[in-house]
Parts: sequence; C-alpha cells; structure tokens
Amino acid sequence: MAGSQPLKHAALRLAALVVAVVLLHMAALEWMSRHLDAMDAALKPLPPPMFTRLLQPQAPPPVPVAQAETPPLPKPRRAVARTVPTPPERPASQPQVTAQPDPVTAEPAVPPVQEQVAQKPPEPAASAASAPAATTSASLDSWPSDTRLNYRLGGQFRSGELYGDARVQWQRDGERYQVRIDINVTLFATLVLTSQGEVTAQGLFPRDYEELRRSGPRRARLGDDSVTLADGRVLPRPRGAQDTASQFVELAHRFATGQEVLEVGRSVDVWLARPGGVDLWTYDIVEREMLQTQGLGVVEAFRLKPRPITKPRGPITAEMWFAPSLQYLPVRIRVSMGDGTFVDLMVEKIEQR
Repeated sequence: MAGSQPLKHAALRLAALVVAVVLLHMAALEWMSRHLDAMDAALKPLPPPMFTRLLQPQAPPPVPVAQAETPPLPKPRRAVARTVPTPPERPASQPQVTAQPDPVTAEPAVPPVQEQVAQKPPEPAASAASAPAATTSASLDSWPSDTRLNYRLGGQFRSGELYGDARVQWQRDGERYQVRIDINVTLFATLVLTSQGEVTAQGLFPRDYEELRRSGPRRARLGDDSVTLADGRVLPRPRGAQDTASQFVELAHRFATGQEVLEVGRSVDVWLARPGGVDLWTYDIVEREMLQTQGLGVVEAFRLKPRPITKPRGPITAEMWFAPSLQYLPVRIRVSMGDGTFVDLMVEKIEQR
C-alpha cells in the first residue's frame, strides 16, 4: 500500500499536466482565431449574406453576342450603293463607276456618303445620352447574385493525402464587391484569400487583396494606375488587372456574357496582381470534361490550364474548370505546388441568395 502512494501522486501530476496542455492549446487556438478575425476585419468585410436556394444544373441561356453592335458596319456600303445611281447622265455605267478608281468620279461620290453619315448622328445622339446608363445597368445586372460554392478538398502532400473543405463566396452591394476564398486542410493549414473592389461596366476592378496564412497576412493594394506590393514596391497597373481571388468570378462573368468564348482551342489572358508582383497569365482551354460531383451529379465543364510565365515566383499554378450549366462558375479548382504536392477542390453544393 505504501508503494502505491507515489504512483497515485505521479498519475495526478500527469493528469494535471495533460489538462494544462489542453487548456493552453485551447487558449492558443482561441487567440489565433481572434487574431485572424481581427486581421480580416481590417478589410471591413461585407455583412454575410442570407442564402435561400441551391443552384442546380440547367441548360445555359444563350450567350449574348459581344459583337451585337457591329451590324451597322454594312450601312456605309449601302450608302455608297445609293449614291452611285445619283448621276443621271449614264445609268448603264454605274457598276463601272464603283469599280474603277477614277479620281474624278470618286471625289464627288465621297461627300454624299459623308453627308449621310453626318445626318445619322442626330438619332444616335438622342440615344447616346442614355446608352452609357443602359450599358452600365445591364452590366451590373449581368453579375450573379450573392453566391457561395462549397467544395470537397482532396490532394497530396509529400507522401500523405490531404482532406478538408473550401468555399468561394461572391458578394455584391451595389457597385462594391467582395470575393472570399476559405481553404481548410484538416490538421494542416488554413488559407483565406480576400478581394474587394468595384463592379464596373468593363468588369471587376479590385482595390484590395489580402492573403491570410500561418506566416501572417500579405497584401496588395490596387490604385487607379498602380499596384503597391507587400514589400512596398509600386508597379504600373495593367488594364483589366485582377487578383488571385477575383479572377474566378471575373472569368465566369466573361464567359457568361460572351466577352470570352468558352471553347476548346481558345485562350484567355488575365493580368494578376498579387502581393509579390504583377504578371500576365494565359489560360488555354484544353479540354471539355464530364465531372462527377457528389451533390450535383455529372456536370459538363471546360478545363483551363495556365501557360508557364516568364518569371515565375514559385511553382504554384492553378487549373480551373468552368461549367456552363451552373452559370459558368468554377466547379473544380486544382492548385499545384510542385514536388507532387497539390490541392484539388471539387464542388459539392452551390448556394445563392
């Protein structure tokens, strides 16, 4: 009995130590959670939306033709044909007048065309004042409502498999937007990417981009004409520049509105501003696939594969699959990090407001 007393004391000390370690870890996790939330709050995030329905695959609506305004081009040809018959003295030679480069007959034919062109602007002029507003409102209305894509995460890290989940959330409040990507790898890491900016008639215009990871936040600020990187360097801002998070929504909108054609054999160029630099990425549309999803069944999607850039800042690249039947949203994202390490996100559920 006397020998059992030290064992009891040792067991009590061990139990107390275990409890202390658990409490310490809980406190550390709570502090990290508050710290990450505080850093994320620096961007003044939009209030979380209320999602009311689940998106299901359906036949995509006809893609608007971006060249719908080009039909007026044949009108000048018709105007020339109408001005040619005006000379009354030789009607039979009218086709020869249009075909021969005679400077004498060509000069009189030009003023009537210019006069007709000059007479037409009054009609567009009346609609020109309303055209910008109509174009802007149509552009704003063409963006999807608040949307959250929920993904199942798989992948490989060195010799072990990765599991987890991820979300891509899009919100718009008037002309202001936010794209937030949350990647949670079970017992491994958490990564949050946030893009905020404005919705314009030309597309998304990011103003602030931030990455939250264990090593701390990294940020890029995008001005009207410049990009301020995480190290303080300032670079020119290319036209149409996006960031790592906004590119997914921007590309989906381009495909849905016909600004870019989602077709195998084509390619899409995107300038990406990130905390480490600004680079031009070219995505080739390499394949049309039928993806088996857990919650949405079989979904047709087009795979976009990035070309190697001239000055890579690391081995990280991202492939994307966009689905026309799901509002051209990215239903699969595969991020490769070199040495056989990758993260593969496959959509399970899409919520919308």
